[in-house]
Amino acid sequence: MSIRTLEFENAHFLQSLFAGEAGLLKVVARTFGLKVTTRDNWIRLESEDDAPIEKAAELFHRLEEARRDGAEISEHSFRFALDAVAQGEGEALKELMAYRLLGTSTKPPVAPKTRGQLEYLKAMDQNDVVFGVGPAGTGKTYLAMARSLAALKNREVSRLILTRPAVEAGEALGFLPGDLKEKILPYLRPLYDALYDMLEPDEVEKMIERGMIEIAPLAYMRGRTLNHAAIILDEAQNTTREQMFMFLTRLGAESRCVVTGDPSQVDLKQKSGSGLHEAMVALNG
Repeated sequence: MSIRTLEFENAHFLQSLFAGEAGLLKVVARTFGLKVTTRDNWIRLESEDDAPIEKAAELFHRLEEARRDGAEISEHSFRFALDAVAQGEGEALKELMAYRLLGTSTKPPVAPKTRGQLEYLKAMDQNDVVFGVGPAGTGKTYLAMARSLAALKNREVSRLILTRPAVEAGEALGFLPGDLKEKILPYLRPLYDALYDMLEPDEVEKMIERGMIEIAPLAYMRGRTLNHAAIILDEAQNTTREQMFMFLTRLGAESRCVVTGDPSQVDLKQKSGSGLHEAMVALNG
C-alpha cells in the first residue's frame, strides 16, 4: 500500500482547492482508483500502486498553483482540472487558469471556464476575423466583449463598435415610441448588459460619450469603413446574406471583428437565407 500526505498552510486554503465540496474528493477517488482522506490542513492519498497517487498529487499541485495565482476554484473548474490531469494535459489547465481579462476592485476578471472558451479567446488573439458559433449560454458574446474591451483599454484599437440586426424574436412588437435611440435600445440591451457587467457604470458612460464605444443596429453600417476598431456582430444568424457580406467588407486598417451567432435560433422569415449559415458554408474548414 502506497500512502502520500499533502500538507497546506491551513484548512481554509485546502478547502478552496476543491471549492469546499467534499463530494468532489469522492470523484477524485473514483477517477484515479484510490482512497482520499482529508482533515484540517492535510489530504491523504492511498492506493495499491504509485501511479494513481502521482496523478492525484499532480491535480492538487495544479490547483494550488492556480489558486496562488489568484484563480477562484469552482466545482466546474475543479472537474475540468480533474479531466485535464486524467488525460495527461495538466499544462492546458495551467494555461486556462492563467488567462484573465479586465477586472476592477468591484468587478471580477473575466476568465474562460472550458477548453473551448480558451481556444475561442486564443483565436481572437491570433486572428483578425473570428466566428463564434454555438448554442445559447456558451459565452460567445460575453467573451468577445471581454476580449474587445481589453484591446480597447490596452490601446490595441481606438474604439469598440457593437452591432446586431434589429430582428424580433418571433413576436411582432409593432411601432416603438421614442426617438431613434429609444427605438433600438430593446434590441441592443444584451450588449449594454455585458458592458455594465464588466466595467463600472461611470466608465461605460464616459467611453460612450467620447465615441470610444459605439452601439448601433447593423443597418447603419453600410457605407462605412471602420479603421483601428474592434467590431462585434452579435446574433449574426439573423443577418441576411447581403447584410453579412456588407458587414465583412466594413473592416478597415488595423481592425478586427468577431461574429457570434446560433444557427438554431434564426428569426428570419426565410430561415434558409441566414448570412451566418452562408458564411459557415463558404468558410467551412
